[in-house]
Amino acid sequence: MSHPGPEQQPAARARPAGRPRRSQEDLLQAAAAVFVTSGVDAPVREIAAKAGVGVGTLYRHFPTRAELVVAVYRHQVEACAEAGPRLLAESPTPEVALRAWVALFVEFLVTKHGLAGALHADDAGPDALHRYFVDRLVPVCGSLLDAARAERGASASPADAYTVLKGVGNLCIGAAADPRYDADELVQLLISGVLAPVGDRDA
Repeated sequence: MSHPGPEQQPAARARPAGRPRRSQEDLLQAAAAVFVTSGVDAPVREIAAKAGVGVGTLYRHFPTRAELVVAVYRHQVEACAEAGPRLLAESPTPEVALRAWVALFVEFLVTKHGLAGALHADDAGPDALHRYFVDRLVPVCGSLLDAARAERGASASPADAYTVLKGVGNLCIGAAADPRYDADELVQLLISGVLAPVGDRDA
């Protein structure tokens, strides 16, 4: 009877180690999808079913709803932040990358608006999460803006990355209550203005 060689045994033992991380990733993606369709107060069993795990598994990763909501928020922010460099590398021009990234940001703000109120239950406080949001996304937006402006040869705009993201957020507010309100269209017009040469903006 043959026995696994030494080189096979570590691999067999290593496989289970990745399961908790994979399971947590699945739970975060499932929770994000459920929050969009059913809100942040959706039953825990609905999230577990979406992820294909038991309710006990969900509670082992996230003992409270507040912890789950915060984890989903951070997970979505990270996905948005990581998309910036990828879009810049894969898009035909920096402006295309910027516009695609801003569209993702709008989708995040519009579809995840229910997270905002729930975040007040976070022990770390909404201020800490706001700083996390700003610290992760403003630099990404800034690098995309700089690349798009350099490509156009546009003069420096008084609108920095923080101001642009703040403006995008303000334009997205109306989308939650009015299905006819097209936040993405308005945001793309904002980006056109930000990238326009200074003389064109003053005309």
